[in-house]
Amino acid sequence: MPSDCIFCKIVSGEIPSQKVHDDARCIAILDINPVSWGHVLVLPKEHHETWVDLPADLAAHLAGATQKVAVAVKKAAGAEGFNLLMNNHRCSGQAIFHAHFHIIPRKTNDGKSFEWKTKAYEPGQLDKAADAVRAALK
Repeated sequence: MPSDCIFCKIVSGEIPSQKVHDDARCIAILDINPVSWGHVLVLPKEHHETWVDLPADLAAHLAGATQKVAVAVKKAAGAEGFNLLMNNHRCSGQAIFHAHFHIIPRKTNDGKSFEWKTKAYEPGQLDKAADAVRAALK
């Protein structure tokens, strides 16, 4: 456990939190700076910086717990839907370097925005991108 990891300190009980889920491998807590009412973070008890650093069995467990908590958050918040996301690495917006999912309850016309500007691939680039990913999977 890195001594400066706020989530490790929450897991150990050194820092208080509002836990909404707690099992042998992960916890879910209310975000103290929520995007919307009921915004929850789901994180493993073990310290791993990003999604790809998680052992496969822990990633599967975290995904299952996140699904369970998301159903509860949607119901509790009276939400129509939710954003589920994990930022991995500083360039993507990760601020706490302990892997965690955000469950952000959403309602139609809630004033929240989660939009990226998209652009179609140039001719031939779709195939090149697919080939590059396939090669990286080998």
